[in-house]
Amino acid sequence: MTVSNISAFAQPYETDDRPREACGVFGIFAPGEDVARATYFGLYSLQHRGQESAGIAVGDGKAIRVLREMGLVSQVFSEAQLEDLHGIVAIGHCRYSTTGSSQLCNAQPMVIVDDPGAPQEGEPFTLAHNGNLVNVAELQESLEASGAKFMSTSDSEVIIQLIKRTSGRSWHERIARALPRLSGAFSLVLASANELFAARDPWGIRPLCLGRIGERWVVASESCALDTVGATLEREIAPGELIRINEDGITSLMYAEPVPKLCSFEFIYFARPDSVIDGLSVHSVRVALGRQLATEHPADADMVMPVPDSAIPMAVGYARQSGIPYGDGLVKNRYIGRTFISPTQFQRDRGIQLKFNPLTAELEGKRLVVIEDSLVRGTTSRPLVALLRKAGAREVHLRIASPPYRHPCHLGMDTGRRSELIAAQHTLDEILQFTGADSLKFLSLEGLATAIGRPAGTSCRACLDGKYPMPVQEELQELSVD
Repeated sequence: MTVSNISAFAQPYETDDRPREACGVFGIFAPGEDVARATYFGLYSLQHRGQESAGIAVGDGKAIRVLREMGLVSQVFSEAQLEDLHGIVAIGHCRYSTTGSSQLCNAQPMVIVDDPGAPQEGEPFTLAHNGNLVNVAELQESLEASGAKFMSTSDSEVIIQLIKRTSGRSWHERIARALPRLSGAFSLVLASANELFAARDPWGIRPLCLGRIGERWVVASESCALDTVGATLEREIAPGELIRINEDGITSLMYAEPVPKLCSFEFIYFARPDSVIDGLSVHSVRVALGRQLATEHPADADMVMPVPDSAIPMAVGYARQSGIPYGDGLVKNRYIGRTFISPTQFQRDRGIQLKFNPLTAELEGKRLVVIEDSLVRGTTSRPLVALLRKAGAREVHLRIASPPYRHPCHLGMDTGRRSELIAAQHTLDEILQFTGADSLKFLSLEGLATAIGRPAGTSCRACLDGKYPMPVQEELQELSVD
């Protein structure tokens, strides 16, 4: 297989080969506090989970007000807007689209206002969702048959419409009856005008944690958001659990039998390194991934360097285990992010240098071990190797701190079609030839399990081994997520 045969996997204008997370969610019940501002800062700390849109919904005991726009958290909300959002409960959301296109109608939180079907006519309700349903087509068809009108293309609206049309004397009762009909990944924060709810799918695929500030309660996708608002991590919301928080305190209902399958990529890439998930420090797990990678795939080299930022602790672990000195070889432009300004063809041709610039003095004449957290489409590895060689590197040995990514995710991660995944279509030797590296090695599935350290069978790694936690329609296998 020649290089030209797989060039479609790595267009030069792509600047990120990593999978993208769906979103981050945050909720707070705190009468007498500035819940809108707390939600803003919570979302700010979850910005890495979604950069397309952001929103906050605030309940004041009688009504819910919502503000949502396209853009980053810092772009969407102004001081004046936050000053005007008063209430006792709030939920927030930052989004990257997986199902549903990137447009305002799909931004969250989603709200039902003045709905005649509410438990008490006119009582509002709002929802924010992290994850992806796999039975959305079936549910939407059933809901449309019962009269539901959909205003977006997001599976999150399917959830809120399902809750709306489920019988019950309260929102709590309706939620509890609706959740067992959902299949797929969902970590939800929901609110009426005076109550906060949080729920997690029975597999616990996406994280969701519970924190406390005195007598006030906070829920968030990651514990780093709790730290930001001064909350103490109490525990994870359990897989299959629904919690309800109001003036009477907090109650818990297990609506389904838990079958834990937390996404492995939360530890590999998605979560912030300062977060704690299921009692595990994300940073410590990433260092362990690097150590395991060095054990499995040593290299004769002068320096270990990461591709910033998520691979930094992995490179630290590799260096410690191998005894090869750690060094920084790339400076990352931390402000490039997702841009709405298209680069020129000249800039696209330069591709990777929009995001990284080499430290030539550190690289010249060196044999490098370059640590990456994952290799999905192969869009950055080839220009990255070329960049390092141009900067004077004598050898470049790529080491990937996760197994080959061969299967699309249908549970809240954007990877595209299976035909776009380079390891699903090509051998290791073909990928090595394409990258131009001197060697290329991936962490094993067994090594991944050892480094993460969770009990056997409690992690989802369907993108790596093709074993999905629940039945996934075969036709989904070749669909691209939007």
